[in-house]
Amino acid sequence: MGRHGAAPPPDPAGAAAAAGHGHSHSHGGPANASRGVVAVLGGLVALVVVLTVAGLVALWPPAVAVPAVIGDLYDGVVFVEGTVESTSRATCEGTSSDRLLDGTIPQTVTCVTAKVRVDPGASAGGGEVVSVAVPSAVERAGLSRGDGVRLTRFPPADGQPAVYAWADRSRRTPLTVLAVVFALAVVAVARLKGLAALGGLAVAYLAIGSFVVPALLAGSDPVLVAVVASSAIMTVLLYLAHGVTVKTTTALLGTLAGLVATALFAWWATAATGLTGLDAEEGQALSQLTTGAGISGVILCGIIIAGLGVLNDVTISQASAVWEIHDAAPHLGPGRLFSAGMRIGRDHLASVVYTIVFVYAGAALPTLMLQALYQRPVGDVVVSGAVAEELVRTLVTSSSLVLTIPLTTAVAALLAASSRTAADRTAVDGTDAHLPA
Repeated sequence: MGRHGAAPPPDPAGAAAAAGHGHSHSHGGPANASRGVVAVLGGLVALVVVLTVAGLVALWPPAVAVPAVIGDLYDGVVFVEGTVESTSRATCEGTSSDRLLDGTIPQTVTCVTAKVRVDPGASAGGGEVVSVAVPSAVERAGLSRGDGVRLTRFPPADGQPAVYAWADRSRRTPLTVLAVVFALAVVAVARLKGLAALGGLAVAYLAIGSFVVPALLAGSDPVLVAVVASSAIMTVLLYLAHGVTVKTTTALLGTLAGLVATALFAWWATAATGLTGLDAEEGQALSQLTTGAGISGVILCGIIIAGLGVLNDVTISQASAVWEIHDAAPHLGPGRLFSAGMRIGRDHLASVVYTIVFVYAGAALPTLMLQALYQRPVGDVVVSGAVAEELVRTLVTSSSLVLTIPLTTAVAALLAASSRTAADRTAVDGTDAHLPA
């Protein structure tokens, strides 16, 4: 065509080739963004870091956050590993702990006793053979010679020997093997990024164990604890796993926005539904042993933290999708980038919501089976404490995703569009008509 003729619109393949050969695109790296964009993003991240550190300092629990009565109650009590040598059954008189569903106490019940050899390397009682009562349900589920078990050892007192009680099956070895296989698989597939992701997980567990749990026991506000801890975890985890890039910063900002939405939804939902957390045995024990944030506060904090993984998934996926579209077609404006990114986001949202529902449905399956045995109406099942807690968790997380996906996509589209070079801008005719709507 002549000098003054209109240039033909570039095709997606040509745009991708130009992105690969004519310009240096690094998938959303800082080199692609203008200095002004990088400065603004740097300022926002610095503000997030300052607020997070201030929150950690203000909420950091005292050195001793666990009530002293708990330490006194379990002083000298330890868990020991052992191996079952034999089991035996006998007929015993029924007690109140054997009460049936209709409220009656059976005259006789089956008692199960196991002889267990404590592992030689145990911290106390190593090598000795002890007899412990085993719940009949555990024995029916399968308990035989050679099985590994955990016992609770109560120290000698008032001239009496140490007492052993059944605790649980021993799972240390298989869990260790599973964790090692998981770590090796992650590193083998994702390589350095996988190793960085594992490091991020270690940081997350450290934050929960050293900050979240003690802060809740100390009575700190559960919403503030969850938001501050989540902000610290995601800031470290995202940059560690994905590098310091504009794309990663986009995902971080989207994750923090989703985190605030989750906190607001969770705060309202737990208060409106009156979730107490007393339906589970652990909740009742916590209620008796602590005077901290309260069990409802623990549930609220748990809902917020539980949504982190899903938020991270969708935000980094959306940011990556928008930057990949931009790298393949750098001439696209923010509107077209947003539309293309949202087509991916809608599919992602649907699949993630399914994932959340299935995960929580699986966790609540024993409760659902019990309700079916009781022949209670579906409406009664849904509003029961255990099921309602899982339902609230699902709806809160899903609702925050609905807001997070378009927000992250919009921010990514604006940043990606602003990173176009001068050559990119002169190469387009402004119609973008070749990209499907």
